Order: sequence, then C-alpha cells, then structure tokens
Amino acid sequence: MTWALVALIGLVGGVVSGLFGVGGAIVIVPALVLLVKLPPHTASGTSLAALLLPVGVLGAIEYYRRGPVNIPYAIILAAGLLVGAFVGAHLAGGVSDVALKRAFGGLLLLVAGRLLLG
Repeated sequence: MTWALVALIGLVGGVVSGLFGVGGAIVIVPALVLLVKLPPHTASGTSLAALLLPVGVLGAIEYYRRGPVNIPYAIILAAGLLVGAFVGAHLAGGVSDVALKRAFGGLLLLVAGRLLLG
C-alpha cells in the first residue's frame, strides 16, 4: 500500500508541477508527512532527490519545446538555486521537525494568500 501511495503522490506532484511550474514539493512534502508519516526532514530530502530529473529536466524540455522559457533567467535562477538549496538544507538541519513543518505550512499559507488576494 505504501509504495502505491508514494507513486500516487509522485503522480499528483508531477501534474501540479507541469501545470503550475511549482516544483511539486508543495504537494509532495505535506503528503509524505501526513499520509506516509515521514519526518519533515526526510520528506524534504526525499522530495528534493525525486524532483531533480523528472521535473527539472523533462518538464523544462517540454516547456522549451513549446516556447515559453527564458533561458538567461533560467540560468540565473539555477545559480541562485544551487547556492540556496545548499544553504536551506544546512539550515533545516538545525531546526526541529515541528519547526520545519510549521515553517513550511506558513510558507504555503503566505503563497496561497498572495495568489488568492492578488
């Protein structure tokens, strides 16, 4: 059952990534914590590892094939992501599972509020 659930979470995360370009972690991390019962640190690391190839490469190729990709911006963003992901993972190691879960939930609420309210 767990393998099927994880596969379903990946499928939903992939659809969300492809539709909205959000990386899928907004679906994957909470689902791994709430449904699969992984600790937040493990869910975050697992999500990062899983997202590298299918979302990063295949999703970008499909968008590029259709035209809407700004390559210079993508390169600049990638440089920031390279440093930021390392710093974020390092910082996450210093906080509790509860604090990480609450911080991620707060981020989701903040983003949702901005999107809904304009």
